[in-house]
Amino acid sequence: MLVDSHCHLDRLDLAQHDGSLDAALEAARGRGVGHFLCIGVSADNAGAVKALAERYADVDCSVGIHPLDVKPGEMPPLDWLLKELDHPRVVAIGETGLDYYYEPGAAELQQASFRLHLEAASVTGKPVIIHTRGARADTLSLLRDAALPQAGVLHCFTEDWEMARAALDMGYYISLSGIVTFRNADALRDVARQVPADRLLVETDSPYLAPIPYRGKPNLPQYVREVAEFLAMLRGESYEHFAEQTTANFARLFPLAHVQR
Repeated sequence: MLVDSHCHLDRLDLAQHDGSLDAALEAARGRGVGHFLCIGVSADNAGAVKALAERYADVDCSVGIHPLDVKPGEMPPLDWLLKELDHPRVVAIGETGLDYYYEPGAAELQQASFRLHLEAASVTGKPVIIHTRGARADTLSLLRDAALPQAGVLHCFTEDWEMARAALDMGYYISLSGIVTFRNADALRDVARQVPADRLLVETDSPYLAPIPYRGKPNLPQYVREVAEFLAMLRGESYEHFAEQTTANFARLFPLAHVQR
């Protein structure tokens, strides 16, 4: 069994499945995907991801504000976030974090939002899902300052081993997406080989970042199988062992998730 630990089910391009999310999820299940974590990115889609988690027994969700969705004067208060997190199918916080690649001028605003999410994680004990791009030093600094007792995950990891090791040393997990299959991802593959087996997750980040051989096409949860098979081969493991290990890792990191193994 596999878990797609990070997907945006409310944003999928469902043309391949005649517009049916039911069909898309069934296609993934047919390829051994037994659970899905649907990710919140804004106040506007918090209701949508919770509705999907209520609708499907094998879907849980997170709630949070993506760093690129943080707008001046519109950042929700902590009370709003805590209220949204108080739901049996909301098993994590995020995605949150820092993205200076696209919005280098929004660093201060993004940091304030990230701190808000980390405070919510401290209050609730739920793990945090972290997006980081072009903000290595500040991301690690804020995580060190937060000193959360529970783990979180750096999702769709694309940084180097130095950052991975720093995050691992703080108790965080590393999640890899289809990017690891790309031709120009040699440095990321080096990271993938070194992450301890018990701290690794696998994801699609669908509808984005489809793995080879589907690169350039809309990504779907069913393609987490390609990512997992590639990583198993890269690490010299059997696919079965890799799938079992990453599923166990997911269940450990997200103890409130409704994973049926």
